[in-house]
Amino acid sequence: MSAVETAPATAVRLRITEIFASLQGESTRVGLPTVFVRLTGCPLRCTWCDTAYAFSGGETRTLDDILAEVASHGLRHVCVTGGEPLAQKGCLPLLAALCDAGHDVSLETSGALDIAGVDPRVSRIVDLKAPGSGELARNRWENLALLCAHDELKFVLADAADYAWARQQIAEHRLAERCGVLLSPVAGALDPAELAGWIVRDRLPVRFQLQLHKILWNDARGR
Repeated sequence: MSAVETAPATAVRLRITEIFASLQGESTRVGLPTVFVRLTGCPLRCTWCDTAYAFSGGETRTLDDILAEVASHGLRHVCVTGGEPLAQKGCLPLLAALCDAGHDVSLETSGALDIAGVDPRVSRIVDLKAPGSGELARNRWENLALLCAHDELKFVLADAADYAWARQQIAEHRLAERCGVLLSPVAGALDPAELAGWIVRDRLPVRFQLQLHKILWNDARGR
């Protein structure tokens, strides 16, 4: 176990962009009241990113402070997101501490960083970057073998070429046998009805999803 993982909570600090309560807008947890903990910073620059405001700035906070604010919202479900949360070494102890506090925890990660060290109680929502993201080369393919039934794999698709690529990966790596697979259209780039039609046509073993927060509140933030 690393020094970071064994360090007392008072020694762990993370850069936080925001902590807020809302409805989960994505994944199979869509619609659940959830506390979002958005960490600052991301090594990727996806062309369709909707959280560029989290690339920099934020506030350095202690683990105890973060846990206290999360608890103040009185919700069981917590989503740790970014940016790319795993880019901060304090993310792993944060995830474990949230689980210890009795929360049902999910992690939204780009898939470019190693997910092996994530507490097994956490549901890992892992992106696989399609060509249209501009970050195809950043995919960490070793992560696929680590996915299990309570994890989810997400494809965000900008066009027909992205969809064809995703369909190939789903078949080649038998992804639907590992965990739930989610397909989403890039807002404003791919017609959701068109993507839905392709999924039905090809009988893909996936879940179609839209970003609920954008439908309800026209909220451009990723959730």
